[in-house]
Amino acid sequence: MEDTALNSDIHDSVWDALADTQQEAANLKARSALLYEIRKAVRSWDIPQEEAARRLGLTRPRTNDLLRGKLAKFSLDALVNIAASADLEIEIRVRQAA
Repeated sequence: MEDTALNSDIHDSVWDALADTQQEAANLKARSALLYEIRKAVRSWDIPQEEAARRLGLTRPRTNDLLRGKLAKFSLDALVNIAASADLEIEIRVRQAA
């Protein structure tokens, strides 16, 4: 019986392991970074979820998905808009891949 762990590919990140393409992995990385920062900002407000939803321009169920980290429910474009609504400044850094 073979040990599949020994025969598996080594990936730079969990997103590289989950994605089928480099493009998909890049999108997942960007979305997860934005989602993390948005969640951190919203939690720091220490306000009820309904108030957070109002500030973000989202419905309460959508805000709940955001705060629960449901990455698959948010596009990169949507997360950029939500980050702006949360008064977060977005900085994009692009560099040559290793």
